[in-house]
Amino acid sequence: MPISVATWNIHKGFSQFNRRMMVHELRERLRALDADIVFLQEVQGLHLKHAAQHAHWPSAPQHEFLAAGVWHNSAYGQNMVYDHGHHGNAILSRFPILHEYNQDVTHLRFERRGLLHCAVELPQLNQALHCVCVHLSLFARSRRWQLDALASYIDAMVMPDAPLLIAGDFNDWRNHAGEILTQRLGLSEIFTSANPNAGQRAGQHKAVRPSRSYPAALPLFRLDRIYQRGLTVTAAHRHAGLPWSSISDHAALSAKLQIAIP
Repeated sequence: MPISVATWNIHKGFSQFNRRMMVHELRERLRALDADIVFLQEVQGLHLKHAAQHAHWPSAPQHEFLAAGVWHNSAYGQNMVYDHGHHGNAILSRFPILHEYNQDVTHLRFERRGLLHCAVELPQLNQALHCVCVHLSLFARSRRWQLDALASYIDAMVMPDAPLLIAGDFNDWRNHAGEILTQRLGLSEIFTSANPNAGQRAGQHKAVRPSRSYPAALPLFRLDRIYQRGLTVTAAHRHAGLPWSSISDHAALSAKLQIAIP
């Protein structure tokens, strides 16, 4: 059974350095990816000031505006709350969402973070596909704490044989997330899975690393990831440069996968 997924930090619907509102262009680019399940970070659930300042600011929360007419199921995890609004993570799905839960993994009071977990029903599959959207801390110590909390949550809430996707903005400059997620949870990163022999030359093997995704105009840092368990990756893509870099400061990542039907 083929399935396509994507992840994107959408920067609350604004271009880099908040120069322009890009939420309408964002919706068109997102639809061009044609993904069955989309993981989004920095999704603006409400912003009263932007609504007053921008004539074309959507009246609906961003995840509903982006999903309308394409993804008939969506979930939103509110993380950062302020006087004029809130933002967080979202998952959009063409398939029914059976269960959703937003796990608070805040480590620093000024940096609210959460893990949005959805159980998605897929046709012909006798168990749910578990999807977790993450946006981790800017600080290494907090990221380690959050990754441990993520691993403990998955151990407790997801059966070991259930198919699993964890995607989002890991802010993981040195690929420490991969060590925890592969060793504790048996996950593999999509670019590694799609290119198992990459890096082999003259009889030597160099470990494949996640794709560079930030900044979108000229990606240098490997911040955004899609990890999977129980699936087969058939293709992995990074969407950087124009027009993507005019919409958000992060590149989008997408993948095509296969799920075995028992």
